[in-house]
Amino acid sequence: MVKQEEAVDVITLSLMKDPCVKAVFLKGSMGRNEHDGNSDVDLYCLVEEGDKEAFMKNRKAHVEAYTSLLFYDEIFIIAPQIIAVYDNMLHLDLFTVTNETLIEKDYFTILYDPENRMANYNQHLTLSPQEFINDVDDTAFFLFQYEKAKRRGNKVWSVQMLNNVMVHFARVLLHHYHPNRAQLGLKTLDSTLDGEQIEKLEMVFRHLTIDHYETAAELIRSWLKEEKKWIMEQIEETVYTQGFLNKMIECE
Repeated sequence: MVKQEEAVDVITLSLMKDPCVKAVFLKGSMGRNEHDGNSDVDLYCLVEEGDKEAFMKNRKAHVEAYTSLLFYDEIFIIAPQIIAVYDNMLHLDLFTVTNETLIEKDYFTILYDPENRMANYNQHLTLSPQEFINDVDDTAFFLFQYEKAKRRGNKVWSVQMLNNVMVHFARVLLHHYHPNRAQLGLKTLDSTLDGEQIEKLEMVFRHLTIDHYETAAELIRSWLKEEKKWIMEQIEETVYTQGFLNKMIECE
C-alpha cells in the first residue's frame, strides 16, 4: 500500500467517528484513480452548514491521526482547507464543504456516505461555455501583458506572462480535443494530447527562457493561428473576445 492510501484509510476512519461528518470523498488524481507515489491527497468532508464551525475545531486532530506533521496551515481558497505535510513528505489537503459550497468539478471517489448524499452531485472535468470564453480571454490578455513586458525589456516578466498564456491556452486546447479533461489544464496536457501537439508543447517550453522567450511567443502565436477558426466558431457572439484575440495573435 502506498503512503497516500494508508493516510486516507487512517484519516477516513477518524472522520467516520465524527458526528458532524456526513460524507468523505477524494478528488484530484486519487479521486480519478490516476495517482502514483508522488501524488498529493485531496480529501473532502461534507458537513451541514450548522455543523461546520464545530467540525473545523477538530480538523487538525483528524489529520494528525495518520502520523507526525512537518508542516500545517489553515487557509481558504475554494473552501476552508488544511494543508498538511507529513514527516514522510506526503502532502494532504483536507477541505470542508457543505451542500451549498461543494463545487461540481472533477471526478470523485466516495469513501464514506451512509446517507447517500453524494448521489446528488455531477462528476465532470468539462468547461462551461463561460469558462471557455474566460480562458480564451485570459490567453489574449496575458499575450497583451507579455507584449508590454517585452517592450520594457523585462525578460523575467516576459517569460512569466508567456507561462500564464500557456496555462489558459492549455484549457482551450483540451476543450477542443479532449473536453472531458479540460479542467485539468496544463498539468495533464503532455499526457493527453497527441504526438504532434506534444511536440509543439515541448518546443514552446523549451524556449521559455530569458534568452529565447521571443521564439516561444512566435510558436504560441503560430499555434493559436492554427486553432483560431475553431475558437472563433465557439465564441462567435462574443465580440470583444474575438477582436482582442485577433489583435494579440497578429501583434508583432
